[in-house]
Amino acid sequence: MIAGLYIAVLAIGYVIGSIPCGVMLGKIFAKTDITEVGSGKTGATNVLRAAGKKAAGLSLILDLAKGAGSVLLAGVIFNSDAAAGAGATPLMTASAQVLAAMAAVSGHSWSIFLKFKGGRGVATFIGSMLALYWPAGVVGGAIVVGVGLISRYMSLGSITGAVAAYITLIGMYIAKSYPAEYLIYTIYAMIGAIFIFFKHRDNITRLVSGKERRVGEKAGADKNPARLR
Repeated sequence: MIAGLYIAVLAIGYVIGSIPCGVMLGKIFAKTDITEVGSGKTGATNVLRAAGKKAAGLSLILDLAKGAGSVLLAGVIFNSDAAAGAGATPLMTASAQVLAAMAAVSGHSWSIFLKFKGGRGVATFIGSMLALYWPAGVVGGAIVVGVGLISRYMSLGSITGAVAAYITLIGMYIAKSYPAEYLIYTIYAMIGAIFIFFKHRDNITRLVSGKERRVGEKAGADKNPARLR
């Protein structure tokens, strides 16, 4: 029974994460396939370039909601009477929420609706952190936006924001001696930060070489495999 619930939250999280919000908004606002523009990614940064601020704002909100919603649904499932009857514990609930979050980020990055293409998972990761432990999500999100706007490199903001969320959570865990389930959240935050760093490795190369695209730069159709962010 418990194994079936874990499978359910993984599947639900992946499907929710796979919903290509950015692609749909690009078609609605600009009649453009954003996977053929700029970086080809489906996150808010590329939506901004392809379809403007309103579409990007909606894309950001929806991608945050994918992460938060997956975590909250996992919590509902593992706090249900059926789960309680099967012996679900708070630690199991926490692990299910983390699995759902990881599945949502994976779905956003490798969407089943886009032949396993997608975005870099930053907003979905931050959304999941908001649902797991909101202070870490708030700090991480603020750093993403702040560093991104100040430097005009959203890739730099994304990387530093993910790391900041992890540092915030591990710092609060140590300072307040939280229960074991918060250690699971901390491990997830670490994995998420590593994942986002990995997904931005091409951006890091361009940042070092001074060739990274800045926020606000327009993007045209780009068939080049070495896409800019």
